[in-house]
Amino acid sequence: MFELILLAPVHEVETLSDALDALDALSVSVEDADAHTPAEQALFGEPGMPPPKAGWERSRIVSLFANEALAREAAALLQAQDFFAECSLVAVQAVPDQDWVRLTQSQFTPVEIMPEFWIVPTWHEPPAQAKKVIRLDPGLAFGTGTHPTTRMCLRWIAAQGAARSLGRVLDYGCGSGILAIGAAKFGAVNIDAVDIDDAAVQATRANAQANHAALNEGLPDKASGQYLTVVANILATPLKVLAPLLCNHVLSGGHLVLAGILERQADELKEAYAPWAKLEVTDQEDGWILMTAHF
Repeated sequence: MFELILLAPVHEVETLSDALDALDALSVSVEDADAHTPAEQALFGEPGMPPPKAGWERSRIVSLFANEALAREAAALLQAQDFFAECSLVAVQAVPDQDWVRLTQSQFTPVEIMPEFWIVPTWHEPPAQAKKVIRLDPGLAFGTGTHPTTRMCLRWIAAQGAARSLGRVLDYGCGSGILAIGAAKFGAVNIDAVDIDDAAVQATRANAQANHAALNEGLPDKASGQYLTVVANILATPLKVLAPLLCNHVLSGGHLVLAGILERQADELKEAYAPWAKLEVTDQEDGWILMTAHF
């Protein structure tokens, strides 16, 4: 694998990128050529700041080619074009061989939910103190245990399961199935895990099998009747839309557990659910909150 590195002004970036695609580049990425220097530019705007810029004034374009001949041929062809006049060739160089699987795996280590409850990738040994373990590898679906929303939901499930029965459980928007699997680890025996994404349903099925957890996974129409525990870790906007549906699935005496909510969104969620339930903030971490209601 070889990379072709170019410098270009902002108005030639799109043209160069299109040309590299046409020359069979395996990938093309654009970076700030002045990154980590006093000339570094903030490309994306923030509230109260001027609108975001269209691109960096000096852009570094890195494209990957299958071999050196292709990379050098692309460089020669580009340098012969009129639009290359303000651009320059930085390098054609080999990309060091790496064990990409091992590199990826190194980014995912065991995650502590509670001192005795951990999420552990399959290539790691569980910590000695772990008495309950979810084996979960990163996949296409959301939910590896590293995000605060997932950890807060799992903490609630663990505490509730230790104190009393979780009963029949609905994990709405199950992603990787991690919350449904967590419920199974803490005694729930009739668990429906549903998602609108087929990839999530497949990931949930595979992860449930790996953890010897009995789940009923499927699309949202799989959810039926009422549950003692309904958990949904999605985002604030869909949670507001789903308010009547989710609340109607909760048994009298049951619990609703919602996550994917920022601290500043608490009041709007309370208002959206007010006709059916009284939501309260019961956990918070890194700007995210967990909201629950008892019916």
